[in-house]
Amino acid sequence: MTTRGTLRVYLGAAPGVGKTYKMLEEGRRRRDRGTDVVVGYVETHGRPFTETMLDGLEVLPRRDMTYRGSAFTELDLDAVLARRPDVALIDELAHTNVPGSQHTKRWQDIEDLLDAGIDVLTTVNIQHLASLNDVVEQITGVPQRETVPDAVVRRAEQIELVDMTPEALRRRMAHGNIYKPEKIDAALGNYFRVGNLTALRELALLWLADKVDDQLDRYRADHGIEKTWEARERVVVALTGGPEGDTLIRRAARIAARTKGADLLAVHVVRGDGLSAGDPVHLSQQRLLAESLGGTYHQVVGADVPAALLDFARGVNATQLVLGASRRGRLAQILAPGVGATATAESGSIDVHLVTHEQARRGRLRLGRGEGGGLTPRRRLLGFALALAGLPILTYVLDVLRADMALPSDILAYLVLAVAVALVGGLLPALVCAVGGFLLLNWYFTPPLYQFTIAEQENLFALVAFVFVAIAVATVVDRAARRARDAARASAEAQTLATLAGSVLHGDNLLDALLERVRESFGLISATLLERHGTAWRIVSTVGGQPCTSPGEGQTEVTVDDDVSLVLRGHPLPAADRRLIEAFAAHAAIALRQQRLGAQAATAQSLEEVDKLRTALLSAVSHDLRTPLASAKAAVGSLRSHDVEFSAEDTDELLATAEESLDKLTRLVENLLDMSRLQAGALALALQPVDVADAVAAATMDLADTVRVAVPDELPEIAADPALLERVLVNLLANAVRYSPSGQPPLISASEHAGQVEIRVVDHGPGIPVEDRERVFQPFQRLGDRDNATGVGLGLALSRGLTEAMGGTLLPEHTPGGGLTMTLALPSADRAGLDGVDPALLAHLDTGRIGKEVQA
Repeated sequence: MTTRGTLRVYLGAAPGVGKTYKMLEEGRRRRDRGTDVVVGYVETHGRPFTETMLDGLEVLPRRDMTYRGSAFTELDLDAVLARRPDVALIDELAHTNVPGSQHTKRWQDIEDLLDAGIDVLTTVNIQHLASLNDVVEQITGVPQRETVPDAVVRRAEQIELVDMTPEALRRRMAHGNIYKPEKIDAALGNYFRVGNLTALRELALLWLADKVDDQLDRYRADHGIEKTWEARERVVVALTGGPEGDTLIRRAARIAARTKGADLLAVHVVRGDGLSAGDPVHLSQQRLLAESLGGTYHQVVGADVPAALLDFARGVNATQLVLGASRRGRLAQILAPGVGATATAESGSIDVHLVTHEQARRGRLRLGRGEGGGLTPRRRLLGFALALAGLPILTYVLDVLRADMALPSDILAYLVLAVAVALVGGLLPALVCAVGGFLLLNWYFTPPLYQFTIAEQENLFALVAFVFVAIAVATVVDRAARRARDAARASAEAQTLATLAGSVLHGDNLLDALLERVRESFGLISATLLERHGTAWRIVSTVGGQPCTSPGEGQTEVTVDDDVSLVLRGHPLPAADRRLIEAFAAHAAIALRQQRLGAQAATAQSLEEVDKLRTALLSAVSHDLRTPLASAKAAVGSLRSHDVEFSAEDTDELLATAEESLDKLTRLVENLLDMSRLQAGALALALQPVDVADAVAAATMDLADTVRVAVPDELPEIAADPALLERVLVNLLANAVRYSPSGQPPLISASEHAGQVEIRVVDHGPGIPVEDRERVFQPFQRLGDRDNATGVGLGLALSRGLTEAMGGTLLPEHTPGGGLTMTLALPSADRAGLDGVDPALLAHLDTGRIGKEVQA
């Protein structure tokens, strides 16, 4: 079987920090060491220092592809697989491939290379990680359309942060080492602001710290290290399920807040016998409180509460443990130390905080469903102690009272002691007490005295009855205890599964979250879900250290079906936990099935949208192409006819008709092409400062008599593509003219507000109902309007698409007095360069490529 290749990721906080350079530097180092290295795909962005690093490296040709009339180059996956190097250098992990490629995303191409045993070096920016996508958009104001699942990057064997201070990165930008000179000012004023870069750098450092933390946990698990390493502050707060939990969580949160980056973990221990289960209502509320304070909630199963707490704390490498002050009174604490004292004594290097609360010294936590019933080893020991101490004491008392008590009274006294021992310790201590009492009664109180003989038959019957009653009572007590213990265990299992369901639903990756709960709940090293492929097993998902690569490597295996198994490594689990593990395995299989169904549904939905678009396109174009084609064909056919002699005026009219029809066809085809480019993200823009008055004048050139203009001269310039802006305005004005009543021409006006310039096209026509205002921006629909002059329903859809591509918005509003107002808002050019447009996107759009390093 081919050994899977290793993945090394160079992670950066922003474009230009030197990820590609570092990757090529590592490739050259490995080549000089004798390793077979090839460059599968590297994007230099025209940076001279990066291009020099390619000298001497074997660069595989790219795959040429054509999509909707445009040429593109992509990674040639088949060529790399056929070449089979030791190491492949592939840039831009989050890149979206051109439609028609083998995979949608480049990281999927890299997975194929890894499966083929090829080591891969790649690069990615922090803004492309799926979990941080929305955070980056809030910081920079730029949405990131290209993302890669965090799990793909986390699975990498090595992640190297290519770091650079914001000031140094801005100096690189100013020196022209990142973007072309004409884009430097816009970049420095927008995406590459010091605040943005500082925030992105912190995100990268924190994300990598979590990854390093996972590696540390795996290392400690692989090497059996249980001692706490204080690499990072982690505060664990223990919850009993009582009302004091809120106080403990808030206290622990304050402790964690004293150290920046500290983790808060709330944990509840469920006893296997159900005796320590808390109030589910309180636990649910406390889980929400912990999560609202930035912490996480966990639940573990353990017979010994202090040991389970400390095992969990050591497992997560905790530095501090927060416990509530004991509920028990002073006498109870003298007889047994309790959880707090035991945990403090055995905590080792973990600091323990005992926090007072209102419930302290108010007695044990009482539960509505009853507590007790199970015979723990401690109760059995107490039963034996009571029997061994009670028998000699009772014998001495009865010997002193010999003159006042008869043999039946002595037998009843021993029976009371045997029943008491049975109630405390169950069958075995009661059996010892009954046999011991029988011998003592025979020796001390049954004639003849001080001999193990019985003179009268009724005394023999009384003694035998005494032993029988004692054993019967003890048997009933023990059986009841067993049933109560089974019921408590079932309740504990149900509570664990309920908590599992609640915790899993909060996670992004249901399968990983579920396996983590399995590992955590039973204190295991790793939990791995394996799937059979032919004769080999493949890891579907794993958490923890030392993942199992086959079912035989773990201590516990649960077969889900013929091809899927859940394998646990750590320690053998008792048979009583098997049913709960099987429930976990069933949930894991369902999560895996849902994950794959979700991927299939996403693909199906995408195909369905394409099919709808195709159907709508054919339906609309079938009508709107036919009319101008028929007109042009009729005009040209008439001119070519030799049967009729046309005058010069008639000839000009026919030629004008043909020209007008062909112009309509040209506009229709241009709109269709632009809409397809918009949907593919490949529309080329040339953003520059544009004077609003000039743009409006150009758009109204052919409508001078039918449109009123009210644009002030003092408006600032806007950031836009002049040609596309004119097309948007022409479309809006054409709609307004078409629906304006006679004598009320539409008005185009403009004003500045909050760093934006708003251009309004106002008409007093019939307007559009509120519920239909968003539908007018859908392609290939006309709200039921099918007249010949309407077109294919692309005008407004294309206008909004072009506006958003330029970083603006297009919204419909009601015109006071009736009608429709279309408000086009674009950022002013003097606000911050070309504000609202990511400079990296400008480099991408100039080349017309799909999905470059940063998209807007």
